[in-house]
Amino acid sequence: MKTTKLIKSFFLSLLIIIPTWANAAVVISGTRVIYNENEKEVTLKVSNEGTVPVLIQNWIDTGDIDAAPETIQVPFVLTPPVFRVEPTKSQTLRIGYTGGVSLPKDKETIYWLNVLEIPPNATGEENKLQIAYRSRIKLFYRPVALKDKMGPIEAAENLKFSVSGNTLKVINNAPYYVSLVSISLNGNDKQPIDGELVPPLGSHNFAIPNGVSANTGNKVVYRYVNDWGAMKIVESKI
Repeated sequence: MKTTKLIKSFFLSLLIIIPTWANAAVVISGTRVIYNENEKEVTLKVSNEGTVPVLIQNWIDTGDIDAAPETIQVPFVLTPPVFRVEPTKSQTLRIGYTGGVSLPKDKETIYWLNVLEIPPNATGEENKLQIAYRSRIKLFYRPVALKDKMGPIEAAENLKFSVSGNTLKVINNAPYYVSLVSISLNGNDKQPIDGELVPPLGSHNFAIPNGVSANTGNKVVYRYVNDWGAMKIVESKI
């Protein structure tokens, strides 16, 4: 009997973290946040498009998706950290840079904004599973000095490519992160390479799919996401 009660208690308190596309009620007004160094704060709207009130917890992390919010140290303040939103209503999140950490002045730094949606307990349904939905979007800190260099669009559309064996190397000589969605070689759209985040002034290696040829001079078509969340297509060469 004691074991049965423990198991029942476990399932009643279980929270499952899954992506927001799986019937989440909370909608974020953007797919990324750009925090320019000279701004006092940036705002983001969070809306409840469901039929019941929800409790929302927000925090910023440095890249570890499993880090507990109370253990994370970031140079930002996020308000409000916890709030309740009624159906069809919204709340504005405010992000302010607090300093205290020496961030690079010659390139962007990336953080991650987390929005956790916790639905209310179902009254009278003690065996019902409670599910929490978590969104996690990129937060780019952009130094003011970068405005005198190439812009983020020019950066994303001037990636360089090289190949060695079955590895495609993507080189980013710009001070901005580039969010790649996919890469196709020689017009082979049936076997695209899944995109990754290419760091500023750095590179990322991708495995070339079996059966796909890649040689110097071959055509490369890649898709990236810009500051506004729109996907753009660029054609280049290895």
